[in-house]
Amino acid sequence: MMPPSKTITKLEHVSAFFSQIALGFSGLFLILMITHITIDVVLRFFFNIALHGTLEVVSFYYMVCIVFLPLAFVELKQEHISVDVLVNHFPPNIRLALYLTSCLLGVIYFSMLGYQSLLDAIKATQSQETAMANFTFYLWPSRWALPVGFFAMDLAILANAMKAIRLRSAL
Repeated sequence: MMPPSKTITKLEHVSAFFSQIALGFSGLFLILMITHITIDVVLRFFFNIALHGTLEVVSFYYMVCIVFLPLAFVELKQEHISVDVLVNHFPPNIRLALYLTSCLLGVIYFSMLGYQSLLDAIKATQSQETAMANFTFYLWPSRWALPVGFFAMDLAILANAMKAIRLRSAL
């Protein structure tokens, strides 16, 4: 087995650090969503009072952050859906080559998504993008969750690829 290089180890640590932070924010948004919806339901049921904007905040803020921020954490834990029924019958060196090819394609794909969502977030921020509601509801802050999630995913894929190269085995 090849000794771990400092670059690979550092990349794995940086990726793990960013994925943990993103996961923490995702968990925070999940708790906020649960609290917000619970308060809204209790107020409606007992006092016939509606919290205005609950649907918008849940849809455009909480759900977006809950879905996109933990992508890298899930990748680092290798918990994304994979179908490897056929690949498991291949020799280890072919499995590694296919795994690294899929990592390369994943980095390209998520880099393109990250780049486009970054452009969209910048444009939304510059225009102070809003949604139609009974009040001024700013959408632009939630647009930043996508590029953060996608670029963190790139880091996670690269870290897993480097780990696979170091271990000389598909993950």
